[in-house]
Formats: sequence, structure tokens, C-alpha cells
Amino acid sequence: MFSKNSSGTPIGRRLLIFLRYAWIAAAAVTFSAPAAAQFSDSYNFLKAVDDRDGDEASKFLNRPGTVIVNTRDSTTGRAALHIVVERKDRTWLAFLLQKGANPNIRDKEGLTPLMLATQLRFVDGAKILLANNADVNDTNKQGETALIRAVQFRDSELVRLLLASGADPDLPDTLAGLSARDYAKRDRRAASILAEIEKADADKKPETKERFFGPEG
Repeated sequence: MFSKNSSGTPIGRRLLIFLRYAWIAAAAVTFSAPAAAQFSDSYNFLKAVDDRDGDEASKFLNRPGTVIVNTRDSTTGRAALHIVVERKDRTWLAFLLQKGANPNIRDKEGLTPLMLATQLRFVDGAKILLANNADVNDTNKQGETALIRAVQFRDSELVRLLLASGADPDLPDTLAGLSARDYAKRDRRAASILAEIEKADADKKPETKERFFGPEG
């Protein structure tokens, strides 16, 4: 029925095998195209942010219904916010938050932008994030809050900012079971930091109002 080539395999059969694998390859390309395009968009957006290319980044951000502002690097888990916080870029930080960036997004190390800003002593960045609903008591993989890290750095300005924003000085980490207050007490060089925590405690206490009684009848 089929003619044979020199190797003895029917030519028609070889043609069918070829067509079958050609169809599979074409289908694979077709079905993987959207995923590839999505990956490409994520990569190019994060690259634009990294390159400070506002026009290129805006092309992605201005698409209707897009959530690319919260896309993360497939290797590090870093989002656009992590990139701009790392370079202490207030302008880009405010811009991305205005575009709907999640202030509490985590990278693969469990770091939020606020935690990263604290570690980098980026006070202005921390202020911007807190003003845009960053969770002041969020923790990293070791259970450390931004306040714990600020205490460990003995950064009075950050400690004041975080306490004023509602940071809990008594939340223990999972690494040592110690809180920001505990670390401040243990560090002999952190007397001023402990004083900030105690001052915040005093400021939170309700004022006692003087009571007045009516005349006795």
C-alpha cells in the first residue's frame, strides 16, 4: 500500500508521524504563547522600573484592568516596590503606590517594603509606606517586626515613627522569643531607644479627669 524508502520504512507512515509531531509542536507554541507573553510583560515591567524608565513602565501600568504593578520576580520574589525602596527612590515609591501597588507585598525572604525600608534606614520611604496603609506590625520569616529591626539598629527616628504609627513593642519574634522592648532592655547602648518606647507607653495612657461632685443635700 505504501511505497518504501531505502531503510524499509513506508514513506506514507513516516509522513503521518511527521505531521503528528508537527501538530503537537504547533499546539504547544499556540497554547504557551499567552503564558510567554505574560512572563515577558512581567520581566519588561520590572526592568523598566529598575531602569527608571517611566514611559516604558507606564505603558504596562496604564492598561485597563492590569495588576502588573504587583508582579514579582520569579527568582527573588521582589516586586517593583522592593526595587524602588532598595534604591531609596521616593518619587517612584509614591508613583507605584498611587498606581495600586500593595504596600505589604513580600519577597521570597518574607520582606515587605516597610521592613526593607527599615533595614536600609530609609525613613522617608517608611513614612510614605505607612501613609499608604503598610502594616506596621507585619513580620518577616523570623517573626521580626520593623520595630524590632529599628531597635536593633538603634535608630531613634525610625523607632519614634513606627511607635507613632501603632507598632506594638511587645510582639515577640520567633527567632529568640524577644520583643522590641526586650531587645532595647538587653542592649546597654540602647537606653535612648528604651526611653522612646516608655514615652510612647505614657502617651497612650488615658488622661485621668478630675471628678466633680454636686453639693450635698
